[in-house]
Amino acid sequence: MTGAEIEHLIKLLARLPGFGPRSARRAALHLLKNRETLMRPLSQALSVAADVIVECPECHNLDTTLPCALCANPARDASQLCVVEDISDLWAVEKTGAYKGYYHVLGGTLSALDGIGPDDLSIPHLLQRAARPQVREVIVALSATIDGQTTAHYLSEGLRAAGVAVTQLAHGVPIGGQIDYMDDGTLSTALKSRKAV
Repeated sequence: MTGAEIEHLIKLLARLPGFGPRSARRAALHLLKNRETLMRPLSQALSVAADVIVECPECHNLDTTLPCALCANPARDASQLCVVEDISDLWAVEKTGAYKGYYHVLGGTLSALDGIGPDDLSIPHLLQRAARPQVREVIVALSATIDGQTTAHYLSEGLRAAGVAVTQLAHGVPIGGQIDYMDDGTLSTALKSRKAV
């Protein structure tokens, strides 16, 4: 049996993505055993982050400056705008080093079941940004889920009205993937998205 403070810590940790009750209990125990080297520095880092990290009003990324470092960088390609579902997707694309334009974080996807409509996301702001004269292409980089594809379709309608080219990430067989290990949906999409070599 544990005290109320430990149970509270475990419950808070269990709210983190990828954590269940067991992993939260293990993490809490690890933190408590390493108070000086891990728990106290983590507590201080969380406190500082809560105070100084803000949402960029331009792209909706997180940073300590307004606008964020990506939006403030004049060396980026202003003709391209990459639309992602969440900040973690922005970080994943940026980590590749293959994209040099600007970003726009929607904050989720459209979902009739969850009652999430266009005004619950940053879609109106995206359409305003896409209408700027320097923007020529909007890359829709959303997950290949039903909600992601529904959102991509909705965006393509509004973005074409803004007069920009709309492209989407390719889907299909990943590099290093073996065809006999692919699921039917991935293989079907790869066949439909085939290109000349």
